[in-house]
Amino acid sequence: MSVPVLVVDDSNFARKQVIRSLPKNWDIELSQATDGQQALELIRAGKGDVVLLDLTMPVMDGFEVLEQIKAHDMPAMVIVISGDIQPEAYVRVMKLGALAFIKKPLMAADLNKVLSDFGIYSGQES
Repeated sequence: MSVPVLVVDDSNFARKQVIRSLPKNWDIELSQATDGQQALELIRAGKGDVVLLDLTMPVMDGFEVLEQIKAHDMPAMVIVISGDIQPEAYVRVMKLGALAFIKKPLMAADLNKVLSDFGIYSGQES
């Protein structure tokens, strides 16, 4: 069964970089959003069991998305991928329920390790 994966970033280039970094043989249903408001709509529609989330976006930023996911107990596993590597940002996203924080530029090995560490992707298709 395909895993609903949502890539959220206002930069088309950054979204493509994240998508290219996903495991090649992972059975996913991929969706994309360019801001936090679109992301929440897609999560509510069941399109974001796994969310790869940027922090700095227009309309609604990644912090606000995490706050909404937590406040409404949405079933989304969120991995933050951001260039905002300030210690305060890391602490804040982890308190808001993110599984992990990966710094940009994204390295496929870092993403694959997080997916594996949290049991999201085992390296094999079932």
